[in-house]
Amino acid sequence: MKVLGISFGRIDQRSDVMVKEALFAAKEAGAEVEFINTVRLNIGHCRACDYCSRCRDKGDVEIHCCMKDDYSILEEKCLDADGIIIAAPVYAVGIVGQFKNFVDRFGPSHDRAALLEENKKREEAGKPLLDERYFKDRYVGYISVGGAQTHNWVSLGLPMLDLFSFSFCMKCVGHVDAYDQGRTGHPLFDKDLMKKCAELGTAVAESLGKPYDEVDTWVGDEGVCPVCHNPLLSMNGTTTVECPICGIYGKLSVDGDKVTVEFSEEEKNRARNTPIGIYEHYNEIQNMITVCVPKLMANKDTLPKMMEKYKNFDLHW
Repeated sequence: MKVLGISFGRIDQRSDVMVKEALFAAKEAGAEVEFINTVRLNIGHCRACDYCSRCRDKGDVEIHCCMKDDYSILEEKCLDADGIIIAAPVYAVGIVGQFKNFVDRFGPSHDRAALLEENKKREEAGKPLLDERYFKDRYVGYISVGGAQTHNWVSLGLPMLDLFSFSFCMKCVGHVDAYDQGRTGHPLFDKDLMKKCAELGTAVAESLGKPYDEVDTWVGDEGVCPVCHNPLLSMNGTTTVECPICGIYGKLSVDGDKVTVEFSEEEKNRARNTPIGIYEHYNEIQNMITVCVPKLMANKDTLPKMMEKYKNFDLHW
């Protein structure tokens, strides 16, 4: 069982050190470990060309991106891993852009619901099935690294890291919010912080190979949401609130200065990183197609004329 540590930060700096501390603990807990720093990798942004989906639909066993950069290096390492620990720096409230580039290309092309439905079609037709690595359950842990002392300058760090979990239905067992690094100077000066990183590595390693419903481990701050443990809520003016990360609804109540939110088991079971949650999104997309395609077909002759002034837009007004 392998735990992959990924750092999106500078070489031999804070993100590297904290991921490696987690990997030391994971190895001590019995896992095989591997580390990769991405800062020198060229991972371009998704161009929405749909090549990966066409690979899937035309019967390829493996799904590939047509862009010839270093994305595939990191993709393959993630596919081979049983557990993944990611550390990434926060430059301006949210995680560094290279991470988002990778997630935009990795997530949709490996959407578990779409891949499961594709495999059903292949089984019925007697065709080769998709790479079995796409259906392996994995455990993850996240480390958000920020220099700011004021937490709201790093507040989207951990929530953005959670974006990695959704498409593959991975289960997060802990996170570390390593902000205030500007005053800390170096993570090795903070023994409590390094202990948290080690505990994260142990939690990931000890979860490997177990069914999700047998693992209720959580390392890190509890947060508000019982699934992602982030402190964010979306409000609509009522006592019904939503975790914007997991997409689940809860009931808010206030007792004096204390605010609590209760999430039902039904809601927790439909979080974005669950089979129910990922199928909700898959079905939503399929329904969109049934509405959108007829509109485009009905207007296939008039739409090009409607688009002319936009294609010929004069930038020198």
